[in-house]
Amino acid sequence: MINRDNLRIIDLSVPFKELPNQPMAVQIEYVDHRAGAQASKEMFGIEPSELNEGKFASFERVTAITHCGTHLDATYHFWDTSEGKPAKRIDQIPLEWCYADGVLLDFTHKGKGEALTSGDLKEALKKIDYTLKPYDIVLIRTDTTKHYEEQGYDLMHCGVTAEATHWLIDQGIKITGIDAWGWDRPFDLMVEDFKKGDKDQLWEAHFVGREREYMHVENMANLDQIPVPFGFKVALFPIKVHQASGGWVRAVAILES
Repeated sequence: MINRDNLRIIDLSVPFKELPNQPMAVQIEYVDHRAGAQASKEMFGIEPSELNEGKFASFERVTAITHCGTHLDATYHFWDTSEGKPAKRIDQIPLEWCYADGVLLDFTHKGKGEALTSGDLKEALKKIDYTLKPYDIVLIRTDTTKHYEEQGYDLMHCGVTAEATHWLIDQGIKITGIDAWGWDRPFDLMVEDFKKGDKDQLWEAHFVGREREYMHVENMANLDQIPVPFGFKVALFPIKVHQASGGWVRAVAILES
């Protein structure tokens, strides 16, 4: 039996909503109860006048890619192979990876475009006196999603380097998360460096997935509401989109006092 008096669940997801100023924007058509009655006529041959107050079920039509909102990038998103084998798609992920002990690392002092190295991660872990173990879910807190609805949100965050991502995988980590638009540095800075000739750093942490099997959650939220750096669970089960490279997630932190 669940003791709900001692249970706290913190929503770590951004709202799935229309934000036209962002890249890859979501489109939602809201069909209210009267429009739903018209749909019932088309689907079932029932006239709206036959229904109670001329109303029927409401619903929504959503147009969005699988990498909008809070979502999990499957390894297939990074490349078609990983570790020399077909890369896992979102409906092939072991669900055991998606529920694990959480570890929260605070990098709110890092500015736009700063690159997080393994040294930064080790320093943050030393500060909270924690040693990573296999399958921990490591959360990078930047507080960037506080600006989620602002124009330019996708360009505000610090990012994780390939070297740091390799180090996390070396510790047995399978899934990580960040409360920002992307796991890597902002795309404008990566593209700028790419055009200057530094091609290896373009999406460098993502492309670690070609060599090493790992996944990450982007656009997480409310990491500042988690009251402890460890000693909590994280659940981030993705929607089972057939053969997809990613899936939307209702990520939560679970704490028991």
